[in-house]
Amino acid sequence: MDRSSVRNFFERGSASRYLGARWIFLRALGAFHFSVFYSLAFQIHGLLGDRGVLPVTELFDFFRAREPGVARFWTIPSLLWLAPSDRGLSALVAVGLVSSVLVVANVAPRAALAVCGVCFLSFVSAAQDFSSYQSDGMLLEATAAAVVIAPRGFRPRFGESDPPSRAARVVLLWECFRIYFESGVAKIASGDPSWRDLTAMDHYYENGPLPTWLGYWAQQLPHGFHVFSAGATIAIELVIVFGMWIPRLRVATFAILTTLQIGIISTANYCFLNHLVLALGIFLVDDDALRRVRLAIPRASSALRASTGARFWISAVWLSLLFYASVAVFAFAGAPEPMAYVAAPAEALAHLRLANRYGLFARMTNVRYEISFEGSDDGVHWSTYRFRYKPQDPKEAPKFFAPYQPRFDWNLWFCAVAEEGVRRSQIVRVARASCPWVVSAEARLLEASPDVLRLFRDDPFHGRAPRFVRTMLDQYWMTDASTHRATGAYWRVARVGRYTTSLGRDDDGTIFIAEN
Repeated sequence: MDRSSVRNFFERGSASRYLGARWIFLRALGAFHFSVFYSLAFQIHGLLGDRGVLPVTELFDFFRAREPGVARFWTIPSLLWLAPSDRGLSALVAVGLVSSVLVVANVAPRAALAVCGVCFLSFVSAAQDFSSYQSDGMLLEATAAAVVIAPRGFRPRFGESDPPSRAARVVLLWECFRIYFESGVAKIASGDPSWRDLTAMDHYYENGPLPTWLGYWAQQLPHGFHVFSAGATIAIELVIVFGMWIPRLRVATFAILTTLQIGIISTANYCFLNHLVLALGIFLVDDDALRRVRLAIPRASSALRASTGARFWISAVWLSLLFYASVAVFAFAGAPEPMAYVAAPAEALAHLRLANRYGLFARMTNVRYEISFEGSDDGVHWSTYRFRYKPQDPKEAPKFFAPYQPRFDWNLWFCAVAEEGVRRSQIVRVARASCPWVVSAEARLLEASPDVLRLFRDDPFHGRAPRFVRTMLDQYWMTDASTHRATGAYWRVARVGRYTTSLGRDDDGTIFIAEN
């Protein structure tokens, strides 16, 4: 490959047949960012505020004392250093919302995407346990490449005079490919027998984080359907996904991948994760294919805007770094010497979440545990704090709310999953070690923190602080169709026992451990 070929690969306009795909993807990406900041507008103070579960003030004070120099800004790359407070959190969300609307409206998309990325990174870096999701890394990685692929200008429309480069398109498709392929590899490498004997989907809809009502009915389908679903998932992730790189198979591959993602979106609420993966796949479809379905996609202008030397090389180096980092993290992370040094640059950027390893559903959850919060004035009669999104009332149908992400409800599912296989006598000890933030949430409920109470559907004490708060663990099963028709119940529930230590509050406001 000569120098001119390399330059053409990175030159804007080398993928001029993907104006429509770029336009659709960028609008979708802006919508995903909007969903993130919109959901945070209702949650961020309860999660990270001054009276939240994990206050950012405490995190930043800790690192300010531990790392007094500029190193702390690299350790936690966040705009919240400017104002680690409720006002700072509100400002971050407001700026993120405005910039995401600008992306959707196609107003200065490059600058607006950069602002979205910086604001989201600022949140993710400070959110601690509430940002440890693969989906957050996916969005940051996609945004980092989208800043380069977005057209220049204030109102660029389709960017006819500034088409995308092949390099930017390949980097985004590479992320899409890795999400599928690495997840398939993880399923096989995990040793989970359910993927090998194709029983992984038998209880997938029942035990997933936040199912929809269609997920309930999918659970009722015969065993043969679940076997087919498991086999099809493995085949798509490990074999069919390679069709992305074969020109004649791209549209067919897009159709298969889109069908899979629509099936997942319709049966479970995984925030923006599957919506993003679906949107990344649009780069498999060129403008001619979009025109065949009667979309009015203009043709690239014959007079293209040339990239200046500095602008060209900045884009080329940035895309090369993203690609290299993703390859290095996947292929060499954790490798022994002398290969470990190859991944060093990617590891150095790990906290920016721009180089990620993916492995969705590598091991399936065999049971469904749910954590509930209860309060009491006398330690005998307990009232339940009802969640907004998690299953709780057996007769309430699961709902659709993705791409909205309820991070509090979502995190509780992961805490409950950690208890799978733990003996009942060990649950309290393990819970305190694996999810200490749950105890912090109990303490905030004892204070009747308005911000934390807003994370719940209602407050059984109507703004008054209870005397005791505890968390309990229940096991949930989806009912069969005949039981649902007879009783109206979607869930069958059985109490397992206490989840964490109960807390109490003295008359002077002092919080103490009520029971061990």
